Amino acid sequence: MATRTAGAADRDQVAALLDTAFHDDPVSGWVFPEEERRRAVHGLFMGCFLDAALAGGRVDLLEDGSAAALWLSVPAGEPEEEEDDMPALMRRTADPDNERAELVGRLTGAIHPTERAHAYLLLVAVAPDRQGEGLGTALLTPVLEQCDRDGLPVYLEASSARSRELYLRLGFADRGEPLRLPDGPLMWPMWREPAAG
Repeated sequence: MATRTAGAADRDQVAALLDTAFHDDPVSGWVFPEEERRRAVHGLFMGCFLDAALAGGRVDLLEDGSAAALWLSVPAGEPEEEEDDMPALMRRTADPDNERAELVGRLTGAIHPTERAHAYLLLVAVAPDRQGEGLGTALLTPVLEQCDRDGLPVYLEASSARSRELYLRLGFADRGEPLRLPDGPLMWPMWREPAAG
């Protein structure tokens, strides 16, 4: 399956993919519990992650547009205070009256590892009608192999039990206890040490 790096010209296509792929995700359902509201603002919310990856990371896209992976490179040490912090931006952009649109970012940020530089897999999106075909694995495997060659660990938060199972198969392990969103679902912080060559 051919993969390419997405750019600004692909933003609308990838944002639509993220919106549909995560519409029924447990965490998206927690952030936006009312279906009508989720339909209205979920794409704006997911677009914040995409914009961060386009600006400071990388977006891998299958040529047919059926799957995308959003990556950031995270240095060791506590993150510097940003002028416009991501959780506040997510809330302001998507749903200013919804504190959960910010809280999910605050809670995941609080458990993000800081002791070692690593690749951060923000999101992997697969079109709903193509899920279960191995597209996510096909998209991630070359990057994970490169991380192995570079001696670089990888971190992510799995937002569903199904995605956690995929990541376990790809060499990730649970990193500490799952994060339970208040009155909501679990998120699993996961870490992958580079494989010895």
